[in-house]
Amino acid sequence: MTPAARIKAAIELLAEIAATGRPADRTIGQYLRTRRFIGGGDRRAITERVYDVLRRRGSLSWRLDAVGADDTPVLLLAAALKDELGETEAVAALFDGSRYGPPPLTAEEARAIASLPAEDAAMPAWARLNYPEWLEPAVEARFGVDRESEMAALNAPATLDLRVNLLKADRETVRAMLAEDGYESTPTPFSPWGLRIAGRPPVASHKTYREGLVEVQDEGAQLVALLAEPDGVVVDYCAGAGGKTLALAAAMGGRGRLVACDSDAERLARMAPRLSRSGVAGVETVVLRADGALPDLQGQADRVLLDMPCSGTGTWRRNPDAKWRLTPEKLAGYVAEQRRILDRAAPLVKPGGRIVYATCSFLLAENDGVVAEFLQSRDDFAPLRVADVWARTIGGECPAEGDFLSLSPYRHGTDAFFVAILERTGP
Repeated sequence: MTPAARIKAAIELLAEIAATGRPADRTIGQYLRTRRFIGGGDRRAITERVYDVLRRRGSLSWRLDAVGADDTPVLLLAAALKDELGETEAVAALFDGSRYGPPPLTAEEARAIASLPAEDAAMPAWARLNYPEWLEPAVEARFGVDRESEMAALNAPATLDLRVNLLKADRETVRAMLAEDGYESTPTPFSPWGLRIAGRPPVASHKTYREGLVEVQDEGAQLVALLAEPDGVVVDYCAGAGGKTLALAAAMGGRGRLVACDSDAERLARMAPRLSRSGVAGVETVVLRADGALPDLQGQADRVLLDMPCSGTGTWRRNPDAKWRLTPEKLAGYVAEQRRILDRAAPLVKPGGRIVYATCSFLLAENDGVVAEFLQSRDDFAPLRVADVWARTIGGECPAEGDFLSLSPYRHGTDAFFVAILERTGP
């Protein structure tokens, strides 16, 4: 493809993402599947171009607004190109009106790009750091003096982490197998299961993945499963397609009873081939009733993992479009659902058992706020210090500063995760 053709494809994708509200990864995947003629190098270039605009949309939109222009897909991409190429003429040359390229910029569009202000410290923080303006108080409350560094890290591309499946291999064996084929990796700094891969190689086509020796999983998610300290009867209450279920199964090593639940039968069904590839047997899958109850498991669970549906603010490195789809109303809906799930899951836990509450969010409203409200409403649960569980399951110095664990890309190199471990102390 010509450079102009790549630009046209990126504009089409940005327009479709904006019009449909579907996640960018799914939109891009569908677009490329229907255009088999696009080669691998072109696919990567187009995808990177789209994600660059999505990451920087706050800054790009604010600067376009400053010159009286709308943040259309054409102008967002042209503004990003202006930052890259420097000259308006060089940008305009890519809008060449060729058969496979985008139409030429209009006179108004060209004037907007020519007068586009540069990024500078005078821009409001939300625009310069690329997050929604309405989240400014929440970002400040969570990160304080580290806001600049934390948001910059959340706006950078994510690392590629693998979880070694201990049911089939150990970390050093897998690392050697990857190295044989030129996949350089390093052990993750916290998780004893993890390997971090340099670059973005096609891991899904490698034999270690095909044979179930590894799963793609952020180190933070691995730590959630480790801190669950799975033993006895374990319920993965919001299992989805099973990423953490697989990690729990590997940690349990065939011992105990593992029950994976979800309200979506289709999503739960996608777990089956992953379990098979990983050599995991005996996992029970349950589609939750409308009321979320599990009558047969009341008071029997040693561990209930609540990998909560949430805003996903902690995954902005991977899903930069998600930040622009989030609204105050959606956030309030997530918080309400988290409260409901906690209330429904609590009766499953037996005395001495635990709830492991986890989100991939950095927002206090979804984390400390939900847990505090739950603990205030019940006198039969109390928080366990994460550092004590960390010492048993992971070892080394725990990065938690209080009872709960809050991970972030800047401080820990992971997605942003929150973990609270709540023990049932009463009958």
